[in-house]
Amino acid sequence: MRGPDHGPGAGAGADADPGTSGDPDARMIERVDPFLGTEPTDLPPPVGLAATWWWPKPQVGNTHPGATYPLGMVSACAYSGAYPTGYGRYDLSTEGVPPLLHDRQLASGFTHFQQSGTGAIRKYYNYFRVTPMIEPLDALGTRWEVHEEQAEPGWYAATLGPGIRCEITVGPKSAVHRYTFPRHRDARLVVDLSLGGLDIPFGATVPLRAKLRSVGPGVAQGEIVVEGAPLAVHLECDHDQWRQMLWYDRRLMPGGTRLDFDYIRPTTLRPFGLMWAGPSESGQTVELRMGFSLRGVEQARANLYRDCGPGPSSFTARRESTTSAWRERLQLVTVDTPSRDRQAVFSTALYHSLIKPCLAPAESPFWPSDGPFVFDISTMWDIYRTQLPLLTTLLPERAVEIARALLTICEEEGNFPIGYRMARGADRFSRQGSALAHTFLADLCQLGLPGIDWEWALAHMHNDLRRTYGEDFLLRGEAHPISHTLDLAFGYWCTARVARHVGDEALAGEFDELATRWVNAFDAGTGLLKDSTFYEGGRWNYSFRLVHDMAARIALAGGDDAFVALLDEFFGVGAEPVTQPGVRPTIDELARGYALHRFEGLNNEPDMESPWAYQYAGRPDRTADVVHAVLHQQFGTGRGGLPGNDDSGALSSWYVWASLGLFPVAGQNLFLINAPSFAQSRIRVGEESFAVETRGFVEPRPTGPAQYVQSVQLNGEPLGRTWLRGDELHRGGRLIVELGPAPGGWGARNRPPSRGRRAPTSPLPEVTTP
Repeated sequence: MRGPDHGPGAGAGADADPGTSGDPDARMIERVDPFLGTEPTDLPPPVGLAATWWWPKPQVGNTHPGATYPLGMVSACAYSGAYPTGYGRYDLSTEGVPPLLHDRQLASGFTHFQQSGTGAIRKYYNYFRVTPMIEPLDALGTRWEVHEEQAEPGWYAATLGPGIRCEITVGPKSAVHRYTFPRHRDARLVVDLSLGGLDIPFGATVPLRAKLRSVGPGVAQGEIVVEGAPLAVHLECDHDQWRQMLWYDRRLMPGGTRLDFDYIRPTTLRPFGLMWAGPSESGQTVELRMGFSLRGVEQARANLYRDCGPGPSSFTARRESTTSAWRERLQLVTVDTPSRDRQAVFSTALYHSLIKPCLAPAESPFWPSDGPFVFDISTMWDIYRTQLPLLTTLLPERAVEIARALLTICEEEGNFPIGYRMARGADRFSRQGSALAHTFLADLCQLGLPGIDWEWALAHMHNDLRRTYGEDFLLRGEAHPISHTLDLAFGYWCTARVARHVGDEALAGEFDELATRWVNAFDAGTGLLKDSTFYEGGRWNYSFRLVHDMAARIALAGGDDAFVALLDEFFGVGAEPVTQPGVRPTIDELARGYALHRFEGLNNEPDMESPWAYQYAGRPDRTADVVHAVLHQQFGTGRGGLPGNDDSGALSSWYVWASLGLFPVAGQNLFLINAPSFAQSRIRVGEESFAVETRGFVEPRPTGPAQYVQSVQLNGEPLGRTWLRGDELHRGGRLIVELGPAPGGWGARNRPPSRGRRAPTSPLPEVTTP
């Protein structure tokens, strides 16, 4: 259990904790701190290599401590209206230190469906606010001070200023609230169906249509249409002696049983909802059970009963069941460390990695068929490289479920989404990236995971490659923003793997040829990407992506030495420390920072895979230096323990992989090996177990030296390479990594594979249309 002041926000040090001895499985859930990342970055000043990195994006994790269920569709948390999750104290921030919105933690109630670690995602949910009150209804919307916050995976609790103790837990499609009131003659529990979004400019979400009705004593149902999605709720209050009333514009409607609204506009919106009210005794508890659905109120009721039983009370049982689900998921990876802080940072990273996306089977409101449905794929351009490979490894059945949902979206809506939320419309984030689902699907295909019709998948992968930026790529040989050229070329490489899997060699050969066009993105004179526009970052941040033919990529840059020199410049080897942006940085300040052409140190994710580019040039020691500095200086305990937006678990998943000494090369069925940051770890891979053990391990210090791989054994046999195939990891086994204080010869000659037909070392000529 974690309180609001857990940890000083310092780097994850090596302070021994005698209490961490015992079963490492049990320690995983006990050490999770849901408050980690909820406030601005508060880490010790970086030193050495880390001091040269520049952080252009918001210096805050943007996580929330609310109750969640692993990959469930519901979350619930205290609502202050702050950016971007509805929880916290901070205003809109797209770069630098976020400015304050509130000087202390406040809440006007408790809302549902929060983002996790995102930034300007433009859909901020926070629907169905529940507010316990002892004031008149006119006080609805008051922000009371929040005290005594506590949180665990699946449970959030706080005391509001008037002295009401509030607890929330959730199931896959439900939430259960429990409120403990003081003695009062007219306590009340108010549900507001009109509120949504945030208290920032243009951040509110107004329902287009809404309906609400009282079904019977203690039972009500409602539905709001928000962002084109119909969201239904079934509510049950267990206090059968309280009055149940509807209200509109903060005025009660005694005897009213229905409210119906059409064509709501921001200028015509008046708050509305329902309320239970009556006298309370000191310590009296009231439970509110809520089931949710995107397919109507009757399915919402069925979801509540499936999650929580018939009631009337179910808080304790639901909390125990959700805790058990989290314990099971968090035991999928265990690590051995004497440091309480490092255990907390790792356990919380794994927890954050398993919150999104939201799996909602048989809940699509946009097509009638049942089957997998998923939303809150909010940062596909980040999660496809770290978080989706982690789900594929730990929860392969859930990964297949997500893939099938993506294929159905493509079938029904005409394209694979780059982002997909609980909203309908063409806002699909196409500028951020192209062909990202192809990478995920290629990994599943190469692993041979069951449950996907690959003929069906190939048809949609093929068609999707021609859409949006794909036309420019086919006609001109490149697409801008130039990073889309890399996306699309790799998308063709991934799709060729699927074509070959189903036996279509002609299509595979055609796609392999198109996959060589990645080279058109680069300027052979600089060894970097061509000048272009970019989604965040600049050409240096995108220039060291792990393309499928890194041997040709390095040759294009002038060979190993020239490529390493570019990487050294990018990572600030030998450079002076930099000054980070502050609150509301100016355009000039940001321009000076971007002109450094520097690694962003996991403050942002466009360059998250670049530390491993060194391995393809025979310098795994440089990878070890960079990864060590990131792990031990850019992550820490407490509310300020993240260097930037967690982005739906992409950042936390990076930390999990890097700590284990493995890194997925997404789409290529490949894991690169590096020095682990724990003496031992164990990964549950489906039904198998994969152990990572070390020899010569020294417990790391934040500002201490890195350790370097000297040799590796896999299942008792020497492994003369720096990578594992995906099938080697997925069938379980034992990896022993021997470490030393100085680089040896490991990895200098036997490089990670460059896949597919070798691309030319100079750019292809542009293809022009007649």
